[in-house]
Amino acid sequence: MQEDLREKVMELFHLDTLEVYDTFWKKFRGLMFSRAKNVVIDLDKECILGAIIHMFFVFYSLDVYWLNNDLGVVDTRKKLKPFFIAIPKKKARYILEMPS
Repeated sequence: MQEDLREKVMELFHLDTLEVYDTFWKKFRGLMFSRAKNVVIDLDKECILGAIIHMFFVFYSLDVYWLNNDLGVVDTRKKLKPFFIAIPKKKARYILEMPS
């Protein structure tokens, strides 16, 4: 499933590289203290509270896309700056984070 998700998201968003974060520790840490890279986070189910993201200790801007089970975009934030919080407007299953 992880590889299938990776390939579908890469094709939809025309990405050359993408990492899938589907373990507790990867989801917990996210992109804090890391270099800029493309990441999709699998939340295991559609939700709003679990899809809230923060930019604490992420020292570069991100474009963020919240996706539903069918990989349809339900919300976006462009150029989200470090140390901000973003709450999606609708339930999301996946969060795609890409450097701005």
